[in-house]
Amino acid sequence: MRRFLEKLLLIVATHVRAMLLHPMDVGAVAIVEQAGRIVLVRHSYKSGWMFPGGAVERGEPPASAVIRELQEEIGLTQSAPPQLLGAFVRRRLWATNLILLYRVRDAVFVFKPNWEIRELRLADPAKSPSGTAPAVRRRLRELLGEVSQDTNW
Repeated sequence: MRRFLEKLLLIVATHVRAMLLHPMDVGAVAIVEQAGRIVLVRHSYKSGWMFPGGAVERGEPPASAVIRELQEEIGLTQSAPPQLLGAFVRRRLWATNLILLYRVRDAVFVFKPNWEIRELRLADPAKSPSGTAPAVRRRLRELLGEVSQDTNW
């Protein structure tokens, strides 16, 4: 438990520092598809079902970042190349996040719960599970053509 709290504190401190020094962060997340289902994850430090992904490091190509994050978070071993679906803005206090959403098809992964990602669920994109984050629901509705794309996350 102590090790988990130390890692969590490090994540929080890193994000606070980034917000103060660089008020705009870039993230890359993915709609990961496997056999007609999509991957949703539950983080240890956030509530709700979300798309896997994370921060794009300085100088890192976003498409490489999303694959790296998928390898770290869900154990991605193989997939089709990521396809960029859109760029979205999320504002929190004085910080702005630019979130790049990718579609990753034909995913093969070996998921093991870890300190960051506690659960993984394969879901029907038309019927997201209870507790799915509102932005994730919106992105899925856009993917299915039910609504037009909004630039806000």
